[in-house]
Amino acid sequence: MNNPRLAVRYAKSLLDLATEKSQLEEVYSDIRFLQDICKSNPDFVALLNSPIISEQKKNTIIDAVTQSRLSPLTISFIKLLGVKNRESNLPEVITAFVDQYYVVKKIHRAKLTTAVPLSDDLKTSFINKIKASNNIDNLDLETSVNDNIIGGFVLEMEGKLVDASIIRDLKDAHKQFQNNDYIHKLR
Repeated sequence: MNNPRLAVRYAKSLLDLATEKSQLEEVYSDIRFLQDICKSNPDFVALLNSPIISEQKKNTIIDAVTQSRLSPLTISFIKLLGVKNRESNLPEVITAFVDQYYVVKKIHRAKLTTAVPLSDDLKTSFINKIKASNNIDNLDLETSVNDNIIGGFVLEMEGKLVDASIIRDLKDAHKQFQNNDYIHKLR
């Protein structure tokens, strides 16, 4: 069940507690590990959402899946979610925690989509250009490959979109031919 307010509250509580105990980086690492598990294993998320499986059984399965890789603070937090019958909100809490962590650390996010995988040098070049043009220090650049854009790139950052892809150029040219812009200019 989607409940963003609840997720933000729990995430803020965990963030504040981790900061207070000087374990923010350790908890962040745990949360990213849990986020990877949730993204790669839909059965795990289905388990969390199941009203049939008891809290104790869920905790046992979570312990088995994480194999004691989590810090005691993170484990206690997950158990608290179970006691409050909020374990189904764990994926949302994870996302909210990462968002709040980025705000606290002043890390900006960007998503870069290209037609072919980027080399490390080219990725570093993109990061440096984005940092310089936006006057920021920390940037988390997520890259993805979509061969449908044919060439160029699509950059999304903070609600802005820069579409410098070949497919967009082709669509624009097609639209101009559909409108007969060139024929009207000849007359």
